Formats: sequence, C-alpha cells, structure tokens
Amino acid sequence: ALGHARQPISRPPVNNSGYDANPETGLLEPEYVNVFGVPFAFLPHEGGGGGPPPPPKPTTAIGPDPGRAEYEIRWPNIVRIDRVWRPRLTLDWDALAPLALDAAATASIAELAPVVDGKPDTARAAPVELEELAREFRMQRLAFEAARDMFDVMAKSWRGGKADLIAQLVRLAERFAASGKLRVAPEAFARDDFRRRLVIALNMNRVVRHVGDAARMENTERLEAVFDRERPIGATGDMETWRTSRPCGRTARSHIDFCVYDSAWEASEAFAIDHAPEVAAWVKNDRLGFELFYVYRGAARKYRPDFPIRLRSGTMLVLETKGRETDRDEAKRRHLAEWVAAVNAHGGFGHWREDVSRKPGDVRDILARHAAARRRRVRHA
Repeated sequence: ALGHARQPISRPPVNNSGYDANPETGLLEPEYVNVFGVPFAFLPHEGGGGGPPPPPKPTTAIGPDPGRAEYEIRWPNIVRIDRVWRPRLTLDWDALAPLALDAAATASIAELAPVVDGKPDTARAAPVELEELAREFRMQRLAFEAARDMFDVMAKSWRGGKADLIAQLVRLAERFAASGKLRVAPEAFARDDFRRRLVIALNMNRVVRHVGDAARMENTERLEAVFDRERPIGATGDMETWRTSRPCGRTARSHIDFCVYDSAWEASEAFAIDHAPEVAAWVKNDRLGFELFYVYRGAARKYRPDFPIRLRSGTMLVLETKGRETDRDEAKRRHLAEWVAAVNAHGGFGHWREDVSRKPGDVRDILARHAAARRRRVRHA
C-alpha cells in the first residue's frame, strides 16, 4: 500500500491466547499496524510534522559543445619529466637561495628544552644532553645518508656511477653548510659553533635536498617528457558531461559550454578571459583530466592549473589564479615552469608559457604581455 495507514485486524471470538474480548461485540479489540510503501518521501507518521521535503536544487549540464569544435584545446599528457644531467655538478653560490633552520622546530632539540609560555626555549637546552645528541648525530655520516636518499631521486637520469654522484652531493652540502647562506635561529645557536653544527646535523636531509634541488635545476642538459602510454594527448572534447548546482555562466569562446565558478574572483577572471581580444580559445580546468604530477615533502601529488588558454598568436598559456602563496603553492609553480620547459623542448606541441594572476583585474595585462612577447619572438626569429 502507498503511504501510511492504520488498518484494523479482526480476530475470531475464540480466546486461546489470553486476550480479553469486547463484551458488546464478542470480538477482540482491534490492533493497528503501520503499513509502509513507496515513495518514501510521502510517508507521514505519528509524531511527525511538516510536509514533503523541498525540491532539489536546479542543476546545469557541463560538457563540450559539438558545435564549438574550433575552440577545442589539446595538451600533452605527461606523467613524468626526466632530467639528463651534466656529469660534473656545479652551483652558482651567489644565486643559490638561502635556507633558514630553527632549533625550536627541530624535534630532538625542542624535546630537551624547557617550555616557556607554551613554546620550547631552545636557548636553555641542557648542554650535557646536547653533547649526547652530538655524539649520536655525526655531521658527515648524516650528510652521506641524506645524499644517498637524494640519489634515488636523480638516479634515473644520472649517467655516471652512484658513488660519484653521492660524493658530489656531500661536498656541495658541506660547502653550503659552511657558507653564510645557511642561517640558524635562535641567535644563541647561531653564535655557538657547537650548537649551530648540531642544528645543521639534525636537519641534514633539508640541507642536502635544498642543495640537490638547486643542482638539478642548474646542471640539467635537457628535459625529457614521459607521456601517458594509454592517453598521450588530452583534449576538451574527451570530457564527459556532468551536472552541478554550483554557480556557473555560459561561455562564448570555450569548447565547454558553461564555466563553473569557485569564487567571485574566478568568475571575474573567466569573464575577462572570455572577452579578451588576445584570446582565441580557453577553458576552465574542471574535470578535464589536465593534471601535472609533482613531489611535495616526499609525496607525489596532483596539480590542476586553473585556465589553459590559446592566444590568437598561437601561444598556449597556462594561467593560475592565486593570491597569497604557501610553500606548497611555490612547489606547484616550480613544477609548472619545468613542465612548460619540457613541453617546449619536445617541440611537438607549439610554444607554451605559464603565469599567475595575483589579484583581481590583472588578467588583461597578463594576456597582453604574453601576446606581445610572442610577436617579439616571431620578429626576432
């Protein structure tokens, strides 16, 4: 039965179960059961209130429009970027970025220090216990172990021997540790040579990785893009249609008929891109499968840039909208720059560039700048 009903169940006048019959009718008193059916959305019950639930929010279908094939955007599906190194590693010490180490953020030292106002006062850490730590953490041994870990990252593209690469990384790390580029806090640790060396030893993985990353960037002979074997090229036409109740607006020069907005800033950026005279085609990177793989704090992660744009000059621009950046955002930017360099080195996908919109309203200047840079490059060629 549909809905919810109360139906009497009659019993014969025979009373073998202990029930009392009604003396006027000779029948047992009626009992009631709840009978439930479908749809469940229309099931009132005792004690409940209110009417049917509100109707679902209206949704918009998001997908490629076959009539807009001229606006299709394609990109290389790269799963990894390999570097081919020079056999002898060098560093531009003047250009190398400094590295700051904080004793309070170093677990072993912070655990030994007294806590003042909820924070470890590392300047008052017990000298005897620090000496015990120094015997446990030998600088050169830790540098060797950290360099060995770094070798695992560089080994695929290293043409020399393992020992040779590890030895070079250790020498570069030791020279960096002795330079003024490595800064230690608090001041009490920076002034004391013993404590400074201890903080560096306990953070040797960070030191070697900082130097190793700089050496990778500076000593690369070429970049080699490794493509996804099953889907080497991605395209907006491959996206499956999906529905959303989020705010969105119809597009004019995008293969995808609607753009879904995650913020008011993104909505204004999308409008500016869609109406900019420099833009031939563009798309919001939402469920397209345009993903870049990068490593952050030892873990592999995916990064989806906001807007792939094809300029009328032929340049492909990957534009990201981001205000204040975190360390993770900086890692994304570095990998995007590397991805663009690898694509351009391949040569089979045209000329690509990358940029970041830092504030609402600057996207028009960014588009104009890249369009002008392309024209200058063509004239010089």
